[in-house]
Formats: sequence, structure tokens, C-alpha cells
Amino acid sequence: MSALFTSMDDQMKSQNVNVLSAVLPLMKLLSLAVIGLVLAHPKIQIVPRATFKLLSKLVFALFLPCLIFTHLGQSITLSNFTLWWFIPVNVLLSTIIGCILGYVVALVCRPPPQFFRFTVIMTGFGNTGNLPIAIVGSICHSPDNPFGPDCHSKGVSYVSFAQWVAVLLVYTLVYHMMEPPMAYYEIVSEGNEIQEAPVNDISRPLLVEAEWPGIEDKETEHSKTPFIARVFRSISGASQTSLPDLELTEEGGGSSPKSIRCLAEPRVVRRIRVVAEQTPIHHILQPPTIASLLAIIVGLVPAFKDFVFGDDAPLSFFTDSLAILAGAVVPSVMLILGGMLAEGPNESGLGIRTTIGIMFARLLVLPLVGIGVVALADKLSLLVQGDEMYRFVLLLQYTTPSAILLGAIASLRGYAVSEASALLFWQHIFAVFSLSVYVVIYFKLLSYV
Repeated sequence: MSALFTSMDDQMKSQNVNVLSAVLPLMKLLSLAVIGLVLAHPKIQIVPRATFKLLSKLVFALFLPCLIFTHLGQSITLSNFTLWWFIPVNVLLSTIIGCILGYVVALVCRPPPQFFRFTVIMTGFGNTGNLPIAIVGSICHSPDNPFGPDCHSKGVSYVSFAQWVAVLLVYTLVYHMMEPPMAYYEIVSEGNEIQEAPVNDISRPLLVEAEWPGIEDKETEHSKTPFIARVFRSISGASQTSLPDLELTEEGGGSSPKSIRCLAEPRVVRRIRVVAEQTPIHHILQPPTIASLLAIIVGLVPAFKDFVFGDDAPLSFFTDSLAILAGAVVPSVMLILGGMLAEGPNESGLGIRTTIGIMFARLLVLPLVGIGVVALADKLSLLVQGDEMYRFVLLLQYTTPSAILLGAIASLRGYAVSEASALLFWQHIFAVFSLSVYVVIYFKLLSYV
């Protein structure tokens, strides 16, 4: 009998340790975010907003690329490259499932018609970059973490390997999905006129530049207009006067080389080409993405890898310097998040029911679906065998709130800017609880792998 009680006592202690090891890292992140919130609070403002914007630029252009390059370049090999293929696929799966849930939320909650597409986007596209890196870094900070001595290096490598897919989706699919709806262009543009800040204005919300500094320089002639709708539909009446003219060469008009080329093209192909030319695909080559590509190239070529990484490598002093800079990523990201939350939620026309529906689907339902997807993939032997961190990162891709970058895209397109700000604010507040619950669940599930 005493042996039974001893066994039960040991089991309860083990469960308590699992809960503590899952919750404590999130409490560390929450503490950093609270510090950032206090420092940036408008009533206190110990640190001005300009400092937080400068910090976000340092993270974007220096700290995060250093972290990605040092960890991904050192971990990736040709064999790993073929083993990690499910990570980017999982990003696509989580996005597709999230968009389906978002469509259901839009049908059930019935947001204002101009925000139907916005509801789908905000439910489908999660944070696959900075926040997962911060979570992994906090969990791996403890020497008794459940993922072993290579916890941090592997975790950052897995998260970094997924980023290029998410960035590609944002600057192509999301960019066009976030264009103002043509039928409600007047409503959307009037709703955003007051909230737009002048270019390079220091009062521009931190949300806009938190993950895309310098966004004010990326605006184009058609970035705030329903460009695709104008290309593929005929517009007449009042809405024609409210939209800028498109420089589309009509078939049969003019004799320039461009006109001759258009004459040989079917109308649909020509319109697709025009849309493709307006897609900001070049924005994909941002510092974090360039760091990922360089890390993959260096890691896959043994001669380059031996020259850059390792204690005896000629450039070891340089990689050590990058590693020192990389250590600033987690505290900087959480301080910026706290500064963003300090600005508070803007007024939103989305509606309470739709806001709650998006948070419920994104933060509570989608992680449950993710558990099923990862379990099925594991049963089909699609995952790296015996690697719990690999599975943890896959599960995180279903658990995080909507990507902060969506707020920047909303500002760039002039569509649902205040709604994106308010929704991201409330999602990150609620994510403190949902992430805590699901990380505990993930730790319990992974302990039986």
C-alpha cells in the first residue's frame, strides 16, 4: 500500500513539474512584456515611442537576422533539409485550416460586409516568426528544459525554416486579399482618412512598424485601392470617379512595343500579368529572409560551413559576435510587444461578436485541430522520429495569435487599420491564457512521445 501511495505521490510531483516547466517560460515572457508596457505607457512614458520604433528596426534589421543565421546555418545539413520538409507544409496546412475556420466565423458572426474578407484573413494567418522564437528561447533558457541541451538551437532553426513560407504568403496572397473591397471602397477609405498618420510621423502606431519598419516608404500608387477588382471587373458610375485611373493599355490602342505585346495576349493573361506586376514580391527579400537563405546556403555546403561555424573555423570570431547580438532578440521582441499593447485598442467597427469569434477560432479551436494534424502526420511517419522540439514547433504554428505583420499590411492597403489594431490587441491579451493552457497540454502530450 505504501508503495502505491509513493508511486502516486511521485506521479503528482512529476505532473506539477511538467506544469511548472510549461508555465514558467510564459511567465518570463509576460514579465518582459509588462516591463515594456510600463515603459511605454502614455501616462508614464519613461521610454518614448521613438525609442521603441528604433528598437523594432534593430530587431528587424540586425538582431533577428543574426539569430537566424547563427542557429539555422549551424543546424541545417543536406539530410536535415530533406527531413524538415513538413515544417513549411505545416505552415500551409495551418493557414488553410485557419482560413476555413475564419470563413465559418464570418458566416456565423456576420461581420459588416466590408470586413468579411478581413475576418477570414485574421483567423487564418498566425504569427510564425517573432513570437514562436521568443517562446522557444524562454523555454530553452532553463538548463532543465524538457527538450535537451540542443533545445534552443533546434527550436530557432525549425522556426526560421518556416518563416520564408509565411513571408511569401503575406507579400503575395495576403497583400491582395487585404485590398479595400470595391463595393465598399468609399466606406473603407472614409473610415481610414482620420487614422492615417503623415509619412515619417513619429505618432504612427507602433503596431504598424513592429514587424515591418519603414512601411511608409513601401506605398505605391495603387496600394490603397481595390486594384484587382478594377482590373478584373468593369467599373461605372460614382465608384469610377472615386478610384485612380489604371494605366492599362487597351487592346488595339497605340503602337508601342507594350501595346503590340498586349495584342498577342489573351485578355485574362494580360490582366493576370498586370496584377503580378503590382505584387510586392520584392519585399520578400527582407533582412530575416536574406539571413535564412544565407544560412541554408552556408549550411548545405560543407566547405562554407567549416569556414564559418565551429571553434576552429577562420570566421568563428565573426559568428560569435553575431551570437552575442542574437541574444537581444527575445527581450527586445517582448518589450516591443509590451509597447504595442501600451497604446491600447483602437475603436473597431468589427463588432464584439465577430471579435470574440475570431479569437475563439484562432486561439482555442485551431490548436485542437493542430493536435490532430500533427498526431496524424506522426502516425504516417512524416515527422522526424524522436524529436520532441520538432513536434512542439509544429504545434506552436497552430497556437499563436494573428501575425502582427497583418497590421502593417492593413495600414499599407488602407483597409481595416483600426480593426486590425484592436483585434491584435485583444488576441495578445487573451493569448496569455490560451498559450499557457496549450503549452501545458503540449508538454503532457510530448512527454509520451
